[in-house]
Amino acid sequence: MKTGRGDSLQADVCVVGAGAGGAVVAAELAEGGARVVVLEQGPWHDPDTFTARPPEMLARLYRDGGQSVTVGSPPIVLPLGRGLGGTTLVNSGTCFRTPSRVLARWRREFGLEVDEASLERSFERVERRLSISEVTPELAGVNAEVARRGAARLGWSHGYLRRNARGCVGSGVCVFGCPTSAKQHTGITYLPRARASGARILTNAEVRRIVVRRGQARGVVTRVAARRLRVNAPVVVVAAGAIHTPGLLERSGLGLGSGQLGGNLSLHPATAAFARMEETVNMAVGVPQSFYIDEFAEHGLLLETVAYAAMALPLTGTRHAEAMAAYPQLAQIGLMVSDDSRGCVRRLAGRPVIRYDLAESDVAKFRVGLARIRELFLAAGAREVYLPLPQGLAPGRARPRDLRLMGFHPLGTARADARPDRGVLDGALAVHGTRGVFVADGSALPSALGVNPQVTIMALATLLAFRLLERPLVPPKAEEVECRS
Repeated sequence: MKTGRGDSLQADVCVVGAGAGGAVVAAELAEGGARVVVLEQGPWHDPDTFTARPPEMLARLYRDGGQSVTVGSPPIVLPLGRGLGGTTLVNSGTCFRTPSRVLARWRREFGLEVDEASLERSFERVERRLSISEVTPELAGVNAEVARRGAARLGWSHGYLRRNARGCVGSGVCVFGCPTSAKQHTGITYLPRARASGARILTNAEVRRIVVRRGQARGVVTRVAARRLRVNAPVVVVAAGAIHTPGLLERSGLGLGSGQLGGNLSLHPATAAFARMEETVNMAVGVPQSFYIDEFAEHGLLLETVAYAAMALPLTGTRHAEAMAAYPQLAQIGLMVSDDSRGCVRRLAGRPVIRYDLAESDVAKFRVGLARIRELFLAAGAREVYLPLPQGLAPGRARPRDLRLMGFHPLGTARADARPDRGVLDGALAVHGTRGVFVADGSALPSALGVNPQVTIMALATLLAFRLLERPLVPPKAEEVECRS
């Protein structure tokens, strides 16, 4: 309806963000009968226009063209999705449940009442709705076979990854938008369900602040298509991601009491190495991220096959040209470190500034991890191994400035802790000291996971939705798994 200052909408719940957390909350609430409005800063992306051309897709699907970078030593690139589906639109689809040791830590250190039993139904519901299943060896491709062969010869624990995909044909361009819509990101699963149940989903919405009066949420002020819009709702769920949720809460004067807002940032920093094999690998065929080695997970190291970016080859000049001439024989394995390092997100001129310095304990993990990758490749029969270090530098001598890192899983900047002086949120993901404001994204997670976090975020969002509905959480029926259009 029109007002003198703009337009307004009435809702039971306003959800800010349409990625892993926001889309799930919106769909579950809408299907439960709630009036839901979803506000997404980015656009809707038509999968029929996905070209798999990296420069074009990076500019369209990612924030800052995929070039968001931390300030610190070393700088770390953060590729974050932007649009309906959020980063689920551009990730590799890897689906791990929260490790039991992480849940035990959350109970012990943060007072959160979560364990595998309490989350079982949430995990099951998410896994069925996203059609999560294990990658087959045939679809995984030869790159995965190289990793499997090396791990088997060394006796390391390993397996094929579970992914949210249906009818995948191994196009090999997951991070540039799936051209066949096989990847079951939230933009084609949960959001159509939300819309079919009456939710209003508004794109290109710049949310300015959350309105709170006398400690109770009253709604959200935003701008859509250059017009001011007020969404009146007694419940607001913030799901703008670990980099942008803190700024919205701060602008709204919320979550400031503990001094933790914007802090405690973990990134799950990662790098990757290449090897030249005897056989033809052809990384362009098959699922890029399809195989894992968790032999060293308790030490904070996870190896996963990847198949991206020739520019990531740690070579220059003639050596780079020679390696690329043998591209069909190249294999690639990524290393992710469960970080002890903690950074922060602050605002400068209205934009987030991400500060993160790699702690010495994490540098030590990268040294060990890179040495393990070389060992793995050699066990698999590699002719030559290319580590992401300055030429000739041994892994054990690597310093922070020698590492070439990316961070795919920012977490913790509005962390949950049962104690108001130690966290931004309580165990129910509600902002301490405020009624009706909740957070359902990676910023709520109180610690690094050591695995890809999307299923954890979705499971917690599912649990939150059913708490808000005040209904028991049950697995979906078989006929509910098919997404609605």
